[in-house]
Amino acid sequence: MKKFLIPILIIAVVGIFVYTKAVGTYNQFVQTEEQINGQWAEVQTQYQRRADLIPNLVNTVKGYAEFEQETLTGVIEARSKATSMTIDPTNLTPEKLAEFQQAQDQLSGALSRLLVTVEKYPDLKANQNFLELQAQLEGTENRIAVARRNFNESVVTYNANIRTFPNNIFAGWYGFEIKGTFQASAGAENAPTVQF
Repeated sequence: MKKFLIPILIIAVVGIFVYTKAVGTYNQFVQTEEQINGQWAEVQTQYQRRADLIPNLVNTVKGYAEFEQETLTGVIEARSKATSMTIDPTNLTPEKLAEFQQAQDQLSGALSRLLVTVEKYPDLKANQNFLELQAQLEGTENRIAVARRNFNESVVTYNANIRTFPNNIFAGWYGFEIKGTFQASAGAENAPTVQF
C-alpha cells in the first residue's frame, strides 16, 4: 500500500503545481491583454479627438475663398478613410495595425499639406479661431504620440510574457497570440527638407 501511496502523492503534488501554474499564467495573460485593450481605447480616443477637430479646421479655412480646394478635399477624404477604419481590440495583429496606421498616416500627411498651404494666407494665420484649432490639433498630435507609446509598451510586455518559457506553452494552449505595435512611418528616418 505504501508503494502506491508515494507515487500517487508525487503525481498529485506535480498535478497541483502544474494546475496552479497554468491558472496563474492564464490570469496573467488576461490581465496584460486587458491592459492592452485599455491602451488601445486611449489611442482610438485620441485619434477620434483629432478627427473631430478636422471639420472645424476645414470650415475655418474654407472661409478664405482663395484657398485651394484640392487641399481641403484631400483632408476631408483622408479623414473619412481614417475614421472608417476600426480594429477590434481582440484582433490587434501586426497586419491590421499596419493598415490602421497607414490610414492615420495619410490623414497626418493631408493635414501637414493643409498647414503648409496656410502659410500663403497671412489673414488666415492671424485668425483667432484658426490659431486655437491649430493649437488644439498640435496638442492632440502630442496626445496621440503618448497614447501610441503607452500602447506599444503594453504590447511589448505582453508579447515578451507570452514568448518566454514556459509561458509560451500555455499561450499556445489558451490561444494567446502576439499583438502588433505601432511602427515608425515609412521615410521617418529621413529629415524633412526645409526651403526658404
